[in-house]
Amino acid sequence: MLKVSVISPESVLFEGEADSVVAPAYDGEVGILTGHAPMMAVLGKGELRLGGSTNRRFKVEGGFLQVLDNQVRVVTERAVAG
Repeated sequence: MLKVSVISPESVLFEGEADSVVAPAYDGEVGILTGHAPMMAVLGKGELRLGGSTNRRFKVEGGFLQVLDNQVRVVTERAVAG
């Protein structure tokens, strides 16, 4: 499982576990599963999807994503649960 945090300037929108994360990186979608190599990506505008039993979606715009040791942090300039 991945430990996921979705943070905007207004609040922490989500903090929990997910099987997968699909994020709108600046130059295309990026998919993350358990055991993913460490990475950072600049976010564009689009839909952030958390998979598995969580099954949450957020509209995000800008910011960045960090993956390290099965933890995914999404820090975005704007996010709305969708």
